[in-house]
Amino acid sequence: MKKLILLSILSISILSAYSQGENEERTVPSVNLKTPEGVTVNTADFSNNGKPMVINFWATWCKPCVAELNNISDLYTDWQKETGVKIIAVAIDDSRTASRVGPYANGKGWEYEIYLDANQDFQRAIGFQNPPFTCLVDGKGKIVWTHAGYSEGDEEELFKAIKALSEGNTIEH
Repeated sequence: MKKLILLSILSISILSAYSQGENEERTVPSVNLKTPEGVTVNTADFSNNGKPMVINFWATWCKPCVAELNNISDLYTDWQKETGVKIIAVAIDDSRTASRVGPYANGKGWEYEIYLDANQDFQRAIGFQNPPFTCLVDGKGKIVWTHAGYSEGDEEELFKAIKALSEGNTIEH
């Protein structure tokens, strides 16, 4: 009986801690990344003059990631004009494929800021398993919306969230 009571209390404590964590404000964690040219940049320094930012985690070997970034690329100029959004594409390619990231992104014509997370430190700090994974960040560095995976048309949901954020509205997910 004591074990059952103890187990119940432990379960309630874990659920309570988990639900509180879900409601906490999360900011972009501080992790050092590299540009394809080898320049080190700290993620805490990501900014867009108070306007929204999208941080998209991808990999050269991930077909849904590439599809998502290609589809967003087609819309990006319009998104920037309408909302001022900046997109940051963080490649989680490991050391074997990291050298391909810069040429790959250039070959696609992507106008995003590109960074490498070859050790997956930023990925772990954000807390997701597999790409693609997208975070929408407000002008103060707070992560206000996330999305895992990609299906055709998900970029429309992302843009609705960007637009709502740029207009000062609450993001609904």
